[in-house]
Amino acid sequence: MASCNFYLDKPDKKGFSPIHLRIICDGEQVKVATKEKVVPSDFDKRKQRVIEEADRATIINHYLGQLEQTVKQLFGKSTKKKVTVEEVKSSLIDVVSSYQAHSTVQMVKEQVSLYGKSFAFIDLFAGAGGFSEGFLQADHNNKFFDFIAASDINENCELTHEVRYNHQLGLDMKFLRQDITEPNFLDNLLAQIGDRKVDVVCGGPPCQSFSLAGKRRKYDKKDDLFSHYLEVIRALRPKYFVMENVKGILTKEQGRIAEQILKEMQSIIDMEALPKLTKFIKGMKPSSANSFVFDCIANRLGHEGLKDSELDKVREEYIATMDSYFKQVTPKIADYKTSKTDNCIATIRHGLNLLQRRSRLMKLQQEVIKEKDLNYLDNDAFVNDFNHFIEVLEPETVINKMEEAIDVLEVPKAHRVMVDGFKEGLRIYVSSFDECISRLRQLCSESEAKKLDTLLDEITLYRIDAPFVANSSNYGVPQNRERVLFIGCRKDQKMITSIPATVKEDEKVSVFEALHDLDFLGNNETASNYLDINLKARYNGKTEHMTALLKERSVDGSVNGKEKKTYAQWSRQGRLMSQHDPAPPVYVRNADELAQGRLVHERLPNHQTSNQNETVVKRLEVIRRTGDYKQAQPELIEKGLASEKRNYNVLNPEKQSPTVMTIADDYIHYRVPRALTVREMARLQSFDDSFVFQGKRSTGGNGRKFEVPQFTLVGNAVPPLMARAVAMEILRNIR
Repeated sequence: MASCNFYLDKPDKKGFSPIHLRIICDGEQVKVATKEKVVPSDFDKRKQRVIEEADRATIINHYLGQLEQTVKQLFGKSTKKKVTVEEVKSSLIDVVSSYQAHSTVQMVKEQVSLYGKSFAFIDLFAGAGGFSEGFLQADHNNKFFDFIAASDINENCELTHEVRYNHQLGLDMKFLRQDITEPNFLDNLLAQIGDRKVDVVCGGPPCQSFSLAGKRRKYDKKDDLFSHYLEVIRALRPKYFVMENVKGILTKEQGRIAEQILKEMQSIIDMEALPKLTKFIKGMKPSSANSFVFDCIANRLGHEGLKDSELDKVREEYIATMDSYFKQVTPKIADYKTSKTDNCIATIRHGLNLLQRRSRLMKLQQEVIKEKDLNYLDNDAFVNDFNHFIEVLEPETVINKMEEAIDVLEVPKAHRVMVDGFKEGLRIYVSSFDECISRLRQLCSESEAKKLDTLLDEITLYRIDAPFVANSSNYGVPQNRERVLFIGCRKDQKMITSIPATVKEDEKVSVFEALHDLDFLGNNETASNYLDINLKARYNGKTEHMTALLKERSVDGSVNGKEKKTYAQWSRQGRLMSQHDPAPPVYVRNADELAQGRLVHERLPNHQTSNQNETVVKRLEVIRRTGDYKQAQPELIEKGLASEKRNYNVLNPEKQSPTVMTIADDYIHYRVPRALTVREMARLQSFDDSFVFQGKRSTGGNGRKFEVPQFTLVGNAVPPLMARAVAMEILRNIR
């Protein structure tokens, strides 16, 4: 067992003494300079820590504690019989170097183009930052990407981005932690972006948010996220936008969802060209019977492209016009006494009042939805009542009630046209752009309809033929992860209809290539440094076969190219462009620790195995040896090791892993009976080792509903190498 202590060296000319660390083990002594200095009176020799009153005491003591913890790890559980002096020095110097780098790192530096042209991108529903990481790896013909903003609703996503991109890379990246459905989200995002032009928007709204409009509202935070994503696209007018989602989106509701998504993307209007449409509408001559409906359509189309703050005003003006029109209609369908006492007329009047206060009711609706989520109201006696109340606040629900009231009224035939016009005006108020255009087309003459179609084709902003399925293993990722990509191309840009593979079928990266150099942990162990592995000793008789799996590759996974390394070597070195020189990796538990400077400096972060009991280890060994969970069932039952768990995936070292999800226990290591570490899952996703997943390692129970721990960050991410391939294709085509 080793002993270690901190001591002070002689003071310098300014009176500061360097703090040194001394380690003694088996008669050998190792001394390491911590590179920190203190006034001798500020150092408590008994506690071997800086006194609390001293300057930077919290940061320095946290750092000394980490050096001490590193020593304990080295001489604690280890697969090696003896730790050498050189290994001790190397491990401690890594921590010291990382600490020094982060003590002097620039927190924000401009992404100035020294080599060519940069294009700005933002990442919505950013999660851990898979898209962001991949885009920053891309470089083609002196063109590259400038990361200016990201957004997600979870604080650990924000923390992971801040540590990686602001602290570690020193980029001037803004992160907006806000629900995209909140009324002021777009205004806040635009404020974050400032006057910078956005060339590319990427992101993947959760698949739960997709349903045919108005058909199945469950009123949770995933409701209608896609439409809000498109609102951002309309406002920013990027040259390209990329939307990623699960493969199942193509067959959801018999394919109608994918058709609807494509239709809405293809109908995004160039707001800068909207005056052309307005001019066309003003030039039309509708019949007197349709004049009010025509005016309502023209009014509603004028709402397109407005900011949330501007929308509130024009919506109020729209309803004020409807209110004025109804006051003209009322005397024609009811006498004065009836108009003051009739339930139906009161419903219409009060409905107009509710619509007039739409923005306030939307805020109330958001608050109720949040309370519903925070209190886990689902599958209980409360959920239907809450959903009903939320639904009552919807403009569509208010209008439905008003329409029912209108239908009950006995309207004289002579005034039916006015009443029907009022009803249609209400419906137009909540209609989409496409629905308004469809109604406008019905009011057109044959020649006007042709002109309208020609005009719409001219002012449609994006072209997109069809979504396509991309398998991440085709882009150097050691994982069979199929995702659907929708890539919208602005009309002044070249079309992108697919992302070319970077590796051939027989060149794909294997699990063994990705994980072999991390395979030195047992059950319930942690490592913060790499260890050398003797493949010959470990795979006696199979060494040549296993070593043959290790191929030298280019950064994109291909076996061609000039600069070649193994997949593991790329993971250790990093795949970022040379202009992004990251500081050594650091870990923090939360934002407060980041603010306090309590950083954990690890050369190899996120590499910790779960503490699984003896029964679980035996179960995993049976499944691992058998190679398949179902085939292992008879033996598991016979040995009393059966489990109610639905599935285990045994990794095949010579092939790609199945889709990496958010629960590590779903996967069994190919060589030892244990689950994967966060770092191993990150390798299977193609994240560099310097990318640190922050916050809690895992969570359970109700925590899974709102927390995004490390395993969830990894499992939900877009594989960076696949994102890199997307970014490269955009750089090849962008103008």
